[in-house]
Parts: sequence; structure tokens; C-alpha cells
Amino acid sequence: MARNKVQFQKGLSEFGFERLYGSEEQCRAAVVASRWPDGFVCPECGGKRHSVVKTRGLYQCSACRVQTSPIAGTIFAATKLKLRVWFRAIYHLTQTKQGISSIELGRRLGVTQTTAWKIKHKLGQVMLERDGAKRLCGRIEIDDAYIGGERSGGKRGRGAPGKTPFVAAVETTPEGKPVRLKLRRVAGFRSASIAAFARQSLDPACAVVSDGLACFAAVTGAGCDHAIVKTGSGPRAAKTPAFKWVNTALGNIKAAIAGTYRSVSPKHVPRYLAEFEYRFNRRYDLAAMIPRLTWASVRTPPMPCRLLKLAEVHA
Repeated sequence: MARNKVQFQKGLSEFGFERLYGSEEQCRAAVVASRWPDGFVCPECGGKRHSVVKTRGLYQCSACRVQTSPIAGTIFAATKLKLRVWFRAIYHLTQTKQGISSIELGRRLGVTQTTAWKIKHKLGQVMLERDGAKRLCGRIEIDDAYIGGERSGGKRGRGAPGKTPFVAAVETTPEGKPVRLKLRRVAGFRSASIAAFARQSLDPACAVVSDGLACFAAVTGAGCDHAIVKTGSGPRAAKTPAFKWVNTALGNIKAAIAGTYRSVSPKHVPRYLAEFEYRFNRRYDLAAMIPRLTWASVRTPPMPCRLLKLAEVHA
């Protein structure tokens, strides 16, 4: 039996990572190259001629004399941590299939759990914003799912306390191979929520396949075609061929969350889902995820910790 090429790809080893990003100078050079791939550009006047203030690591524009840090205005802004700590966090978040908890990340980085949590969620915000505007197209498998809700007593099933609803959609090729994944938290499984999801996340030319849940018919309001495949309930429903890849993705996500995280706060669910989505959509080249996430990180505005902890995350 042939091996799964995606599952058995080499990725980037720890030795390979150290060779590329093992020093602060290498990490800083990677940030500079990602932010200014064609050379320095002054954010104030657009000038390209500059000098480097080596004692402070700043770039000074020769025209307007404004000094700029390579990390100013990025997700790394105002950090007190070395960039090599950030890059090692990027390594663990991108190369670990089932994710990594903030406790384990803190141990590996040599920082506190609180610091690791902030790093993890700031990078999760980068992933969320990077894929937020991208739409799925072609044939789409869609399904409903929940995170949390494992409580004794009380109501069970849909509407149980502590559950956070989200939609999973997988774009497939005409041959039935998975292409891209979209995971979005929704207010509930109502027509208005599904219609909003479809307008934001699905191309109007999509052909959506769903089970018999009535709210999924709302995708037609965004111009999508809609077909229903009734699956019934129980374990047999999860094996329906029409939903092979969305069920596979959901199974992996739920297993990873149960095995990696003790609990997931409802207001932070979008960032946890964004991690899985980001890795899945770039699964064919694990090593390339590090420079790609670096590129996205220097184009994502700063996320102050007060917003990171208190504000609701919007997909």
C-alpha cells in the first residue's frame, strides 16, 4: 500500500530549523526580508535610501530622517522577547499536526505559560486574518460541529450549555480530493448565520453538499447551488462518502483538541480553529509554512494583550 505523501513528508527537522533560524541575527534577517523583500521602504515618505542605526537596530530614512524598527506595526511590535523565541514558536505551531498547548509551548521555549499563551494567540490571530478573506470554490462539503460542552447532567445535544457551534467546509476537486478547509464559529445553526458564513467564505459559483440540517439551505442566498444528502444519525452517518473529507477533518480536529487542550474558551475558539485551518491549507509543504507565516506576521497589525485576552475574536 502506497504511503500518504502528505503524512509522511519530511517537513523541517529541528536541526534544519537551527541551521536556518538558530541565531537572533538570522531571525532578524528573515523578518527584514519578509517585510521589505525589495529593499527598505520608508513608511512615512516611501524613500528607499537609508542607513542603519546599528546600536538600536533601526532603519533611518535618508530623506525624512524617520527611524523605523523592522518589527514596528507588526505582530511582533513592542515584544521584549528575542525574535528567535518567536521563530521557535512558529516552528512548533506549524510543524505539529495536532497543535501544541501553551503549557507545553512554554516548556519548549523556556518561558512562562502566560507568555507562551500570548505568543500562541498572537500567531493564531495572524493565521485567522491571513485566511479570513479567502473563499472556497467548486464542490464544497459542509457540516455542523461543536467545541466543548462536555458536562455532566443538564441538556444534551444541540443547545447544550458550554458548546460553541462552528461550521466546517471542505473544498474538493472533481475527483473528490480535498483542497482547502474553512472553519468558522457561528452564533448558531440558523439560516441567518449560515447565509452570513456563505457570503463571506464561499464563492457564489460553489456547489454545496450538506446533510438534512435545514439551515444549510441558506447558502442559496449567497448564490451557491445546494444539494442535500440525508445521512441519518449515528456512526454510519459519519461514513457517508459525500462527506468523507469534512468528517475526516472534524474527526482530526476534535481528537486534537481533546488530546492537546484541557479546555477552550468560547471567545478564543476562532484562533484555535484558525491554527488547524492554516496547517491543513498548507499541508503539502511543511517547511515553507515558517517563511509564509513570517511574511504574514509582518503584515498583521499589533495585537495588544488586553485585546487578546478580553475582546471577542471575529472571523
